[in-house]
Amino acid sequence: MLFNPHKLGVHKVLQHIPLNALFDAPYKRRLARAVNIADLRLIAKARAHKMVFDYLDSGADDEISLRRGKDAYSELEMHYKILAGIKPPLDMSTKIFGCDVSLPFFGCPTAGNRMFHWEGETAAAKAAKHHGTLYGLSSLATTGITEIGELFDGPKVFQLYVWKDRELVKEVLAKAKEGGFNALALTVDFTWYGNRERDIRNDFSIPPKYTVPQMIEAIKKPAWTYDFLSHEPYTYACINTDVPADSLAAFVNSQIMPEFSWKDAEWLLGEWNGPAAPKGVVRPEDALKALEIGFSSIWVSNHGARQLETSPATIDVLPSIREAVGPDVEIIMDGGVQRGTDIAKALALGADSVGVGKPYLWGLAAGGTDGVIKAYEILKVELDRAMGLLGTPTVADLKKEGPSLIKRRHGSSRDYPDMYAPDRGYGGGIV
Repeated sequence: MLFNPHKLGVHKVLQHIPLNALFDAPYKRRLARAVNIADLRLIAKARAHKMVFDYLDSGADDEISLRRGKDAYSELEMHYKILAGIKPPLDMSTKIFGCDVSLPFFGCPTAGNRMFHWEGETAAAKAAKHHGTLYGLSSLATTGITEIGELFDGPKVFQLYVWKDRELVKEVLAKAKEGGFNALALTVDFTWYGNRERDIRNDFSIPPKYTVPQMIEAIKKPAWTYDFLSHEPYTYACINTDVPADSLAAFVNSQIMPEFSWKDAEWLLGEWNGPAAPKGVVRPEDALKALEIGFSSIWVSNHGARQLETSPATIDVLPSIREAVGPDVEIIMDGGVQRGTDIAKALALGADSVGVGKPYLWGLAAGGTDGVIKAYEILKVELDRAMGLLGTPTVADLKKEGPSLIKRRHGSSRDYPDMYAPDRGYGGGIV
């Protein structure tokens, strides 16, 4: 790399020239008018570097699982009760990993948040604090465990990949405990790196390579680019602040352990000795095995449809996993959620809580802390409306009566706009 602005110290000059507010002004206006998550996606696309947006927005291979994950909710009808005699405010409080929260949904732990906006993981933590819900931190975060612990004293889950280096694992787990993290999520569907073809086409790298095509894209997105150039270069702060973020691929390739087994997971649980969930379960027998070796909770997920193409929609496998583990085991589910009605359906079909990924990251890319808070607020209002119209005043009522409220229908092609429909105005027309 012949030209690197951060190595030249450009950020140390630009940080004293506060133009961020000027560049972000049009996106803040659009954010204020956003009505739904699809609107946030459009704002994120307008503000972020193409390579960064496509990394966030994409799935594996032909993105079939990505589309199916969203479409699956359209096949589920809500058979509401009438004259239920309830009145606002509804009670959306519940427990996640045994901790009291005000909302039954939260932001999933996701890697490298500072590539979307300079506030990064701190924005998501502030939004979790604002709404009184769980916060999830990735082991590939660009903000450190200590910083998050000092910023947010609420319930937190730390996500870990299947690393080879056990000493590294012990070190990271010790930091998480010291940082006040209540629970551990072991990502079990990342033993190989998924094929994300948009990243290949865009020559994705963290940070961007200073090639002519990447610089042209950067010029097109001045708000994102000024953010990037006027702040410190980001590192994978949970692992080693000396490891630059542009070494993601090399680090993952060197540390991912394809041969990671149930025995390794059992060792990990012994090191953690606290609430824990395997994140990436789609089969009932795997859920039962996880409980057998000591996991306290099950996290139903397909990694945002970014790993194995044609993996099932998580909402489709959720009921069978609930049936297998029984009523008393905590189940967390993520995947395809873009509406409060999606959250309601997941809770009704067996989830105790629901993780969201793309919705809050679109909010982050659109407007930092304000964008994440807005994403949560949109989903909260939609969930409140869905619960009210269904006739379920509490999350407990929704879970109890859920199977009678949600019915599967035969789909119509009109139900399923393709993933690029928002670009043509579907579901996000005001921004």
